[in-house]
Amino acid sequence: MKLYYMPAACSLASHIVANELELAVEFIKVNVSDRKDETGQDFYRINPNGYIPALQLDNGRVLFEGAAILQYLADLKPERCLAPANGTFERYKLQEMLGFLATEIHKGFIPLLYADLAGRYLETARPKLLKRFAWIDEQLAKAPYLMGDRFTVADAYLFALTGWGQASWLKSYYNADIRLDAFLNLQAWYIRMRQIEAVKQSLQEEGLAFH
Repeated sequence: MKLYYMPAACSLASHIVANELELAVEFIKVNVSDRKDETGQDFYRINPNGYIPALQLDNGRVLFEGAAILQYLADLKPERCLAPANGTFERYKLQEMLGFLATEIHKGFIPLLYADLAGRYLETARPKLLKRFAWIDEQLAKAPYLMGDRFTVADAYLFALTGWGQASWLKSYYNADIRLDAFLNLQAWYIRMRQIEAVKQSLQEEGLAFH
Protein backbone atom coordinates (compact mmCIF):
# COMPACT_ATOMS: atom_id res chain seq x y z
CA MET A 1 0.00 0.00 0.00
CA LYS A 2 1.00 3.61 -0.53
CA LEU A 3 -0.04 6.48 1.73
CA TYR A 4 0.24 9.93 0.18
CA TYR A 5 0.78 12.65 2.78
CA MET A 6 1.92 16.20 3.47
CA PRO A 7 3.99 16.83 6.62
CA ALA A 8 1.89 17.87 9.65
CA ALA A 9 -1.34 17.75 7.66
CA CYS A 10 -4.40 15.66 8.55
CA SER A 11 -2.67 12.73 6.82
CA LEU A 12 -0.47 12.49 9.92
CA ALA A 13 -3.35 10.60 11.55
CA SER A 14 -3.25 7.82 8.95
CA HIS A 15 0.54 7.79 9.16
CA ILE A 16 0.36 7.21 12.93
CA VAL A 17 -2.22 4.44 12.60
CA ALA A 18 -0.25 2.64 9.89
CA ASN A 19 2.83 2.68 12.10
CA GLU A 20 0.91 1.66 15.21
CA LEU A 21 -0.40 -1.39 13.34
CA GLU A 22 3.03 -2.12 11.81
CA LEU A 23 1.52 -2.28 8.34
CA ALA A 24 3.57 -2.57 5.16
CA VAL A 25 2.89 0.93 3.85
CA GLU A 26 5.06 3.12 1.64
CA PHE A 27 4.78 6.76 2.71
CA ILE A 28 4.96 9.17 -0.23
CA LYS A 29 5.25 12.91 0.42
CA VAL A 30 3.26 15.32 -1.74
CA ASN A 31 4.45 18.88 -2.37
CA VAL A 32 1.84 21.36 -1.21
CA SER A 33 2.64 23.97 -3.88
CA ASP A 34 2.56 21.97 -7.12
CA ARG A 35 0.91 18.72 -5.97
CA LYS A 36 3.80 16.63 -7.27
CA ASP A 37 4.86 13.69 -5.15
CA GLU A 38 8.48 12.95 -4.30
CA THR A 39 8.77 10.70 -7.37
CA GLY A 40 7.73 13.59 -9.64
CA GLN A 41 4.28 12.15 -10.31
CA ASP A 42 1.31 14.51 -10.58
CA PHE A 43 -0.75 13.76 -7.46
CA TYR A 44 -3.93 14.76 -9.30
CA ARG A 45 -3.56 11.43 -11.13
CA ILE A 46 -4.08 9.73 -7.76
CA ASN A 47 -6.74 12.06 -6.38
CA PRO A 48 -8.38 14.42 -8.91
CA ASN A 49 -9.36 16.71 -6.00
CA GLY A 50 -5.70 17.12 -5.06
CA TYR A 51 -6.00 16.71 -1.29
CA ILE A 52 -4.50 14.24 1.08
CA PRO A 53 -4.48 11.66 2.50
CA ALA A 54 -4.87 9.10 -0.23
CA LEU A 55 -4.31 5.40 0.31
CA GLN A 56 -3.53 3.32 -2.76
CA LEU A 57 -4.09 -0.38 -2.18
CA ASP A 58 -2.01 -3.19 -3.62
CA ASN A 59 -4.70 -3.81 -6.24
CA GLY A 60 -4.58 -0.19 -7.41
CA ARG A 61 -7.84 0.95 -5.83
CA VAL A 62 -7.69 4.22 -3.89
CA LEU A 63 -9.34 5.59 -0.77
CA PHE A 64 -9.41 9.37 -0.31
CA GLU A 65 -11.17 10.54 2.87
CA GLY A 66 -9.21 10.44 6.13
CA ALA A 67 -12.02 8.98 8.22
CA ALA A 68 -12.49 6.14 5.73
CA ILE A 69 -8.75 5.47 5.51
CA LEU A 70 -8.38 5.36 9.30
CA GLN A 71 -11.16 2.78 9.63
CA TYR A 72 -9.87 0.72 6.71
CA LEU A 73 -6.41 0.52 8.28
CA ALA A 74 -7.83 -0.37 11.69
CA ASP A 75 -9.93 -3.16 10.19
CA LEU A 76 -6.82 -4.76 8.68
CA LYS A 77 -5.80 -5.75 12.21
CA PRO A 78 -9.01 -5.82 14.29
CA GLU A 79 -7.25 -7.60 17.13
CA ARG A 80 -5.34 -4.36 17.84
CA CYS A 81 -8.64 -2.64 18.71
CA LEU A 82 -7.95 0.72 17.09
CA ALA A 83 -11.60 0.69 16.03
CA PRO A 84 -14.54 -1.29 17.49
CA ALA A 85 -16.03 -4.09 15.42
CA ASN A 86 -18.25 -3.14 12.50
CA GLY A 87 -21.96 -3.22 13.29
CA THR A 88 -21.54 -2.51 17.00
CA PHE A 89 -22.88 0.55 18.78
CA GLU A 90 -19.30 1.39 19.76
CA ARG A 91 -18.31 1.53 16.10
CA TYR A 92 -21.08 4.01 15.39
CA LYS A 93 -19.88 6.11 18.32
CA LEU A 94 -16.39 6.11 16.79
CA GLN A 95 -17.85 7.20 13.46
CA GLU A 96 -19.77 9.90 15.28
CA MET A 97 -16.50 11.17 16.80
CA LEU A 98 -14.66 11.03 13.48
CA GLY A 99 -17.51 13.02 11.92
CA PHE A 100 -17.27 15.61 14.69
CA LEU A 101 -13.52 15.94 14.25
CA ALA A 102 -13.85 16.28 10.49
CA THR A 103 -16.67 18.81 10.40
CA GLU A 104 -16.28 20.77 13.63
CA ILE A 105 -12.53 20.71 14.37
CA HIS A 106 -10.81 20.06 11.03
CA LYS A 107 -13.03 22.38 9.00
CA GLY A 108 -13.14 24.82 11.88
CA PHE A 109 -9.42 25.43 11.45
CA ILE A 110 -9.69 26.42 7.78
CA PRO A 111 -10.58 30.13 8.31
CA LEU A 112 -7.74 30.41 10.83
CA LEU A 113 -5.22 28.89 8.43
CA TYR A 114 -6.30 31.36 5.73
CA ALA A 115 -6.84 34.37 7.95
CA ASP A 116 -6.25 37.00 5.28
CA LEU A 117 -8.97 35.52 3.11
CA ALA A 118 -11.32 34.86 6.02
CA GLY A 119 -11.35 38.50 7.12
CA ARG A 120 -14.08 39.34 9.63
CA TYR A 121 -15.32 35.75 9.59
CA LEU A 122 -12.52 35.05 12.08
CA GLU A 123 -14.57 36.89 14.70
CA THR A 124 -17.06 34.01 14.68
CA ALA A 125 -14.81 31.16 13.50
CA ARG A 126 -12.31 31.30 16.37
CA PRO A 127 -14.85 31.34 19.26
CA LYS A 128 -16.77 28.50 17.61
CA LEU A 129 -13.63 26.37 17.32
CA LEU A 130 -12.67 27.13 20.92
CA LYS A 131 -16.13 25.97 21.99
CA ARG A 132 -15.62 22.70 20.12
CA PHE A 133 -12.24 22.19 21.78
CA ALA A 134 -13.87 22.89 25.14
CA TRP A 135 -16.25 19.99 24.47
CA ILE A 136 -13.28 17.76 23.56
CA ASP A 137 -11.60 18.83 26.80
CA GLU A 138 -14.71 17.77 28.74
CA GLN A 139 -14.62 14.32 27.13
CA LEU A 140 -10.97 13.90 28.07
CA ALA A 141 -11.84 14.66 31.69
CA LYS A 142 -13.82 11.40 31.73
CA ALA A 143 -11.26 9.06 30.17
CA PRO A 144 -7.62 9.10 29.05
CA TYR A 145 -8.54 8.82 25.36
CA LEU A 146 -11.39 10.10 23.23
CA MET A 147 -13.28 6.81 23.11
CA GLY A 148 -12.41 5.58 26.60
CA ASP A 149 -9.46 3.74 28.07
CA ARG A 150 -7.82 2.78 24.77
CA PHE A 151 -6.04 4.70 22.05
CA THR A 152 -8.08 4.58 18.81
CA VAL A 153 -7.95 6.09 15.34
CA ALA A 154 -9.94 9.06 16.69
CA ASP A 155 -7.00 10.02 18.90
CA ALA A 156 -4.65 9.90 15.94
CA TYR A 157 -6.94 12.29 14.05
CA LEU A 158 -7.26 14.69 16.96
CA PHE A 159 -3.49 14.66 17.48
CA ALA A 160 -2.89 15.78 13.90
CA LEU A 161 -5.44 18.59 14.23
CA THR A 162 -4.29 19.81 17.66
CA GLY A 163 -0.83 20.42 16.25
CA TRP A 164 -2.26 23.18 14.07
CA GLY A 165 -3.09 25.39 17.06
CA GLN A 166 -0.91 27.07 19.63
CA ALA A 167 -0.19 26.44 23.32
CA SER A 168 2.82 26.49 25.61
CA TRP A 169 2.63 22.70 25.86
CA LEU A 170 2.48 21.75 22.19
CA LYS A 171 4.72 21.92 19.16
CA SER A 172 2.73 23.97 16.66
CA TYR A 173 3.30 23.21 12.99
CA TYR A 174 0.88 25.62 11.30
CA ASN A 175 0.53 28.26 14.06
CA ALA A 176 -3.14 28.90 13.48
CA ASP A 177 -4.33 31.93 15.43
CA ILE A 178 -5.95 30.09 18.30
CA ARG A 179 -4.65 29.43 21.82
CA LEU A 180 -5.39 26.09 23.47
CA ASP A 181 -3.53 26.74 26.75
CA ALA A 182 -6.68 26.67 28.89
CA PHE A 183 -7.57 23.06 28.06
CA LEU A 184 -5.74 21.10 30.73
CA ASN A 185 -7.29 17.73 29.93
CA LEU A 186 -6.33 18.19 26.29
CA GLN A 187 -2.82 19.06 27.44
CA ALA A 188 -2.52 15.87 29.53
CA TRP A 189 -3.85 13.82 26.60
CA TYR A 190 -1.41 15.48 24.19
CA ILE A 191 1.53 14.63 26.45
CA ARG A 192 0.36 10.99 26.62
CA MET A 193 0.07 10.89 22.85
CA ARG A 194 3.62 12.20 22.41
CA GLN A 195 4.87 9.16 24.36
CA ILE A 196 3.36 6.63 21.93
CA GLU A 197 6.11 5.10 19.81
CA ALA A 198 4.05 5.21 16.60
CA VAL A 199 3.50 8.94 17.13
CA LYS A 200 7.23 9.55 17.65
CA GLN A 201 8.07 7.46 14.60
CA SER A 202 5.54 9.22 12.37
CA LEU A 203 6.70 12.69 13.40
CA GLN A 204 10.29 11.71 12.68
CA GLU A 205 9.39 10.21 9.29
CA GLU A 206 7.59 13.42 8.32
CA GLY A 207 10.57 15.50 9.36
CA LEU A 208 8.69 17.22 12.19
CA ALA A 209 10.74 18.51 15.10
CA PHE A 210 10.17 17.55 18.71
CA HIS A 211 10.26 20.05 21.57
